Amino acid sequence: MSSGGTFYEISIILGLATILAAVGQKLRQPLIIMFLLAGILAGPSFLGVIESHEQIELLAQIGIALLLFIVGLKLDLNLIRSTGPVALATGIGQIIFTSAIGLVIALGFGMSFIAAAYVAVALTFSSTIIIVKLLSDKGEIDSLHGQIAVGFLIVQDIAAILALVALTTFGSQIAQEESALVTSLFIAVKGLGMLTAIGLLMRFVLPGLVRRLAHSQEMLIIFAIAWAVFLGAASDYLGFSKEVGAFLAGISLASTPYRDAIGARLVSLRDFLLLFFFIDLGARLEWSAVGTQIVPAIWFSLFVLIGNPLIVLAIMGAMGYRRRTGFLAGLTVAQISEFSLIVAALGLGLGHIDKETMGLITLVGVVTICASTYMILYSGTLYRILEKPLKIFERKNPHREAQTCSLQDSGPLDAIMLGLGRYGSGLATHLLSRKKNIVGVDFDPSNLERWRSIGVPVLYGDMADPEMLDHLPLSRARWVISTVRSRELNLPLLHLLKDSGYKGKIALTAHDEAEAATFRKAGADVVFRPFTDASEQAADALTHAMDILPEDIDWPIAFQEIRIQSGSRFAGKKVRDIPLRANTGASILAVSRAGRVHYDPGPDFQVYPGDRLVIMGDPKQIKQAGELLNEHMAHTKRGQEPDRFELAKILVAPDSDKTGRTLMDLGFRQRYSVTVVGIRRGNENNMSPGPDTVLLPGDEVMVVGTSAAIKAVKEKEGI
Repeated sequence: MSSGGTFYEISIILGLATILAAVGQKLRQPLIIMFLLAGILAGPSFLGVIESHEQIELLAQIGIALLLFIVGLKLDLNLIRSTGPVALATGIGQIIFTSAIGLVIALGFGMSFIAAAYVAVALTFSSTIIIVKLLSDKGEIDSLHGQIAVGFLIVQDIAAILALVALTTFGSQIAQEESALVTSLFIAVKGLGMLTAIGLLMRFVLPGLVRRLAHSQEMLIIFAIAWAVFLGAASDYLGFSKEVGAFLAGISLASTPYRDAIGARLVSLRDFLLLFFFIDLGARLEWSAVGTQIVPAIWFSLFVLIGNPLIVLAIMGAMGYRRRTGFLAGLTVAQISEFSLIVAALGLGLGHIDKETMGLITLVGVVTICASTYMILYSGTLYRILEKPLKIFERKNPHREAQTCSLQDSGPLDAIMLGLGRYGSGLATHLLSRKKNIVGVDFDPSNLERWRSIGVPVLYGDMADPEMLDHLPLSRARWVISTVRSRELNLPLLHLLKDSGYKGKIALTAHDEAEAATFRKAGADVVFRPFTDASEQAADALTHAMDILPEDIDWPIAFQEIRIQSGSRFAGKKVRDIPLRANTGASILAVSRAGRVHYDPGPDFQVYPGDRLVIMGDPKQIKQAGELLNEHMAHTKRGQEPDRFELAKILVAPDSDKTGRTLMDLGFRQRYSVTVVGIRRGNENNMSPGPDTVLLPGDEVMVVGTSAAIKAVKEKEGI
């Protein structure tokens, strides 16, 4: 076909792939499936668009080389070590059991030994790319099961590369009836020579060369592509596969500080070129062959979808992990990967397998990738259905996770903090600075270790785990705080806490006001809106700075706005009682409160939490002023802080003398110096009761006042 015809052909293919990808995105299908479907539709069995097989195959081979180059580039053996023996044991164990059982099943269908071996190898590998993407989308990549899954997927990647070496070298040369010993020695010499050359380049040439090229991002990326393709070609020339050379090219640059920059820039190009690989596979799929492979494909698919997760679940259960962790990690191997299709394509090219076997592996790949995507996306629901039967895979004492779920009884707790991410860590830090006694809960082992190292009690827990509450000291906690912004997790948590009889208060974190309203309606006592609250505070600070701070300052002096925290020992104090000028030399120019600016506050001006003070002085003085103003008060017993406000509830009993009387008649403010802020009557809340509001039996009267006033109310009213 002419170059113009090839261009038109590829434009049609790309258009078809784009349309199907958009449909797949709407249906939440993996793009790989849609690209395979595009190839099938464009192939000879349907539209017959594809004629330039050689050009498409060349683009596909470059895409595969880049795929393996990026895998090598991101290979981090430290990850395997950090996840401990479970990654190696699970990875190797799953490979052995899956390949052995798969071989038996394939032989049972009457396949030749070499064809059965290819099928068994294809069933062994799972897609690192697909799994990492799904776990990242679900926010589970840093969880315990996520880290273990990534660890044994890397083990699989290494095994896949070894399988490629074996199939492309031993298979091609031993098939030519050469001596196995001679072939093995010759391969070993060539392989050792290639590794030695790459090692010397890594040691003496590549670091300096890459450092020089890094001055230009374009040059760095061009070099990376050229290096991957060059080593791929060199490997192919020496009798290995192009894929092995590209993988080694990635490893050779993995130790440089530019690997992340290279990988990030190449991902889009890799995805584009891999499109042609999957389209080429789809176009070459013989439907006549697939039709005869439907029954074997169903059995092999069921084995991958059910058998692979059970193998991982059994291994992790034997090693002392809970059944939920093993189940979630096991779901990540419930599909075959692009490596499996690459292995099958190599086997077809070498003449080891026929088109029927290739069609079988491709069909199993289509079914398992599609089905496992839904299994991972809805893993929580799936686990709740299978929770009881899976108990046989869990030891009586899952000691590996029990170590992260132990907590000594240290008395009453102010709060249990669920989620120690960026927002949760900040909130926990501020609570600790205010002398609050908290326990942190997170599913990221590295987060737990960091907090444990500074003496904060922490527990391993996943909010999606219905058994999590069993490990929490709820009976000792006044508050349970969720800093996770998820409606799907927070609402079930709220209901589980109430169903378990938890009597404390609950604080949840919402994405927006609509979600916050849902949480309040469901019974949350406090709802955080991190982005809204932070942006509102930032807007207040910026507006205030626009009004107060001069635009042009030629003096050797600085201005800074300092917010008074609720735990500051000067909160509630008058300006005359703040030794700011005496201790630091800085001065208070203005105070912003609730949108109003108080210029040059006098000595009797009282400062409250949340006030923003504009301080003038040199940079050193301002730094000292910030430390002084937000120096926290010494820890005192609850209820003894002089300026502390508290909320109390007064229940109107049926025989109470308050029944039938108005708030004006009862005179709470005159008698106790407290303010009535609301009345709860059944399921209704009256947030602005008037003086003529009549109290009825069963009403709950909410009053607010200082700790001393609330104490008096409790004593007189018998609360």
